[in-house]
Amino acid sequence: MRVCGVDIKGSEIILCLMEMQDGLFDLPDCRQVRFPLLKDQDTEQMRKFQFSMAKLAEDYKISKFVIRERAQKGKFAGSAIGFKIEAALQLITSVDTVICTNAAIKDKLAAHPIPVVFKDTGLKAFQETAFTTAYAYLIH
Repeated sequence: MRVCGVDIKGSEIILCLMEMQDGLFDLPDCRQVRFPLLKDQDTEQMRKFQFSMAKLAEDYKISKFVIRERAQKGKFAGSAIGFKIEAALQLITSVDTVICTNAAIKDKLAAHPIPVVFKDTGLKAFQETAFTTAYAYLIH
């Protein structure tokens, strides 16, 4: 199964594609790992963003978007634009979307630590949260 770990930062999403097979994970290349939503109040921009994500899911045969949960209230709450991005992903009918809680991710990583040093994956440093989210979802 191929999933796309998603980290929402402000008005953009950061992605990491990952597959898990026989206990080994693979990190397929992706043409674009950052997608900004520039004008969230413009309906056409929202549709374009959603279309781009649906096309990415189709092109790379993504089974699920796995989004790291963000707080809705408090000091570390996610932004309104971030929640619009989350909804846009959830409404793509061709791919499932799962939201993973930070507690669930932490528990999975405690039980099954990541077997490599992140630097050795070849991913950019800003993709680490998306990578961790995808790994935590795929590990059993």
